[in-house]
Amino acid sequence: MKYLNPLAILIFVTVFACKPKTTASNEENPVSEMPNIIVILTDDQGYADLSCYGAKGFSTPNIDALANSGVRFTNFYVPQPVCSASRAGLLTGCYPNRIGVHGAFVPNAEKGLNPNETTLAELVKQKDYTTAIYGKWHLGDAKMFLPANHGFDEFYGIPYSNDMWPNHPWQGTVFDFPPLPLIENETVIDTLEDQQFLTKALTQKSLNFIENNQDKPFFLYLAHPQPHVPLFAGKEYMGTTERGLYGDVISEIDWSVGEIMKKLESLDLRKNTLVIFTSDNGPWLAYGDHAGSADPLREGKQTTWEGGVRVPGIISYPEQIPAGIVSNVPIMTIDLLPTIANLIGLDLPDNTIDGKDVWPIITGESLINPHDAYYFYFGTNELQAIRSDEWKLVFPHKYVSLDGQPGGKDGLPAKTSRLEITKPMLYNMEEDMGETKDFSAEYPEIVEKLTNLANKKRQEIGDALTKIEGNDNRPIGTIN
Repeated sequence: MKYLNPLAILIFVTVFACKPKTTASNEENPVSEMPNIIVILTDDQGYADLSCYGAKGFSTPNIDALANSGVRFTNFYVPQPVCSASRAGLLTGCYPNRIGVHGAFVPNAEKGLNPNETTLAELVKQKDYTTAIYGKWHLGDAKMFLPANHGFDEFYGIPYSNDMWPNHPWQGTVFDFPPLPLIENETVIDTLEDQQFLTKALTQKSLNFIENNQDKPFFLYLAHPQPHVPLFAGKEYMGTTERGLYGDVISEIDWSVGEIMKKLESLDLRKNTLVIFTSDNGPWLAYGDHAGSADPLREGKQTTWEGGVRVPGIISYPEQIPAGIVSNVPIMTIDLLPTIANLIGLDLPDNTIDGKDVWPIITGESLINPHDAYYFYFGTNELQAIRSDEWKLVFPHKYVSLDGQPGGKDGLPAKTSRLEITKPMLYNMEEDMGETKDFSAEYPEIVEKLTNLANKKRQEIGDALTKIEGNDNRPIGTIN
C-alpha cells in the first residue's frame, strides 16, 4: 500500500538523514540486548481521547510525553470495532475472522481463542521472555482459554468486559450476568462489588513485574478495563476534570502510564523498552457523557466507520525510534506481532499471519505500507469496508447509530437506530477523514479495484453476507 504525503515526506527525509540504520538484524549496528516490550491497551478509548489527539476537558501529559518520545500515528487501526475480536487480532497478528473470533465473548462461553494459535506472548517466549497480562483478557473465560494457556506466565484481572456483572444498571438485569470474578493466574480470588481500585492495582502489579524482571527481557501486556462503562476512577481522581467521570478515568490511566515510565527510568530500562499505547476500538457513543470521543471521525464502537476502527496509536523505543515523529501512514494492530518477531529475530508461525512487518514505517525510514489494503469485518464474518492508500470503500451493510440524537447520561445508554448503507460508498481519507463525501460516482475504477481486492479476501477467509465460506478459516477453540 503506497502512501505518500508531502508533510510526511519532509519528516521522513529529515529523520532518515539524521539517524543510523535501525533494522534489528543489521550486523553493523545490532541491538545490544533484547528489548523489553510493553503493550498498554485501553478499552473503548476514542481517537480524540488524548491531549495529543485533541482531547477537551482533561489532559494527558504522561501519554503525550510518550508520544513525543517516539511516533504518534494518525491512521492507526484495529481489525474489528469490538472487544474480543480486536484483542485476538492484536495478540495473533491475524484478522479475527480468519481464526473464528467474532464480536465479544459473554460469561461462561463455550468458545475462546484456540490454544493452537500462537500469541505474541508465546512467540517472545522463544527468546526466553518473561510474560504477564494484567487487566482484561476477553478471549474465553473457561480454564483452557485463559492466559496461562496462551503463553502468559502471570495473569491478574478480569476474564471479560467490566460491564458483564450484575451491578450494571442496565445490562446486569437484562442479561442476568453472574458475579464478576477477579482472577489470579487460573484461580478466582474474589468477586468484584466495586472496581474503583482496579486501575491502581493493575498499575502496581505492572510496576512489581518490571522490578522483578529487570535483569531479563520481559513482555508486559497491561490491558486496562477502563474507560469501558461502567466507569470507575480512583478516589483521588474523582471530580478532577472538566469532562466529568470520563475525564477522571482517563487522567488516572495517564497517571498509570507515567508511573510505568518512571519505573523504567529508575531501573535504567527506558532506552531499551518498546512501549506501545493504543485502544481496542472506538468509543461507545450510546453512553453519552460516560463515553469518549472520536471527533472528527464518523460514528464509534460497533461500526466500521472510522470512529469505530481508527484509534490512538503511540509507539516509543528510544534506542531505535527517533523522537517526535507524527506519521500519517496507516498501520494496524495485526502488524505488531510480525513487526516484533522481526525486531527480535524470530520466524513467524507456520500458519498464515495477516499482519506484516512495518518497522521501517514506525522508525520513519519508509512511507510505503507493505499491505495492498486493510480489511474491516464486523458481526458474523461480514466484510464491511476496505482501506487502500488514501481510499476507503464501504460496502452495503447495516450499522448502529445515534442518528443525530444525544447519547445517554449517568451510565445509562441512549436508544440507538439501525441505519443502512445500500450501495458502495467511496471516501478519500486524506481529504475527508470524517467520511462525509462519497466519491464512488467520480472514481468507478477505484471502486472496481477495491471491490476486486475485497472479493479476493472473501474467497480467502470468508464472508457470511456473500455466503462465502473461505478456504483458510481456522477453527475457534471450543470446550470439548
